[in-house]
Amino acid sequence: MLIKAAVLRAHDKPYQIEDVELAEPGPGEIRVRIAGAGMCHSDLLPRVPNYVAKPPIITGHEGSGVIEAVGSGVTGLELGDHVVLSFDSCRSCTNCQSAQSAYCDTFLARNLVGFGVDGSTPVTDADDKPVAARWFGQSSFATHVLASARNAVRVSKDLPLELLGPLGCGVQTGAGSVLLALDVRAASSIVVFGAGGVGLSAVMAAKVAGAATIVAVDLNPARLELARELGATHTFDGADENLAAALREVTGGGAHYSLDTTGLPAVISTAIRALRSTGTCGLVGIQRGELVIDPSDLAVGRTVTGIIEGSAVPQVFIPQLIALWEQGLFPFDRLIQTFPLDRINDAEQATLSGAVVKPVLIPA
Repeated sequence: MLIKAAVLRAHDKPYQIEDVELAEPGPGEIRVRIAGAGMCHSDLLPRVPNYVAKPPIITGHEGSGVIEAVGSGVTGLELGDHVVLSFDSCRSCTNCQSAQSAYCDTFLARNLVGFGVDGSTPVTDADDKPVAARWFGQSSFATHVLASARNAVRVSKDLPLELLGPLGCGVQTGAGSVLLALDVRAASSIVVFGAGGVGLSAVMAAKVAGAATIVAVDLNPARLELARELGATHTFDGADENLAAALREVTGGGAHYSLDTTGLPAVISTAIRALRSTGTCGLVGIQRGELVIDPSDLAVGRTVTGIIEGSAVPQVFIPQLIALWEQGLFPFDRLIQTFPLDRINDAEQATLSGAVVKPVLIPA
């Protein structure tokens, strides 16, 4: 099937919209017509020289759309179903069998390489050459994608489908980190470092959890203002020389929880030191640079834990987030600004500059 897709041809070149050939669904697969696809910072990884996922590649991993074709062996999904696409997992390893699919033994190979675990891709270009199109099992910066039925979440047809894609990764990661991985309790305190899509989702989730003190830290004043509107009780400029002392003061001697969404070692160190004794710091994303933790920072019972995809099971957690949104308790749509797919390079620049929290690309 001939489709249009945004193809990244080189690390330092813009995306270009191309006509490419998409294979028919195989066993356990579905073809989805994309209604919207969120842009996440993880989509920038193939731009990193020598990264494992290399151009030519179609990125995008927060897709939502309508099922147009179903491969053999697919159960529970039908033609015409509206779905949100999330990360891929094997569903057979010990972690997957234990409702921890975000920690699948083959998570890296299935989500961050661009090819299938067998080295395959369902897309070829006009010269009949392969284009990596298994990014997070979907590669959703396209009009249509092939995805595994296991990473699709069916949703109501009454919902604004084009806005739901970010629930599949960034929003799920932030909210799940708070509600699932950290299990933030009512009347507790939490400091969130980084007020992007993940961090602001964490702020909203902390409000849902009933945290009494919700602190957002960022360098962007507009992001901090939005954080306050979404539930933060306090906000601080990350460049404040007195940040550590200020955080201890507003949390009554240290936070119960902290969450780093930046991946920056210096910020992570602050996130750990912002905790009270026995506090827990969660780390999401890919850490950028060597992280050295002073043993004294952990000697008082603090815990540091890595978090992938909010430790969520998408089929369970995404419907919960939608229910919260319908009740007016989780307004994730306030993070979104839509762009036509052919303006993907503008959307990428808006992400990099911080002008837009969560761009969502709409195929024509």
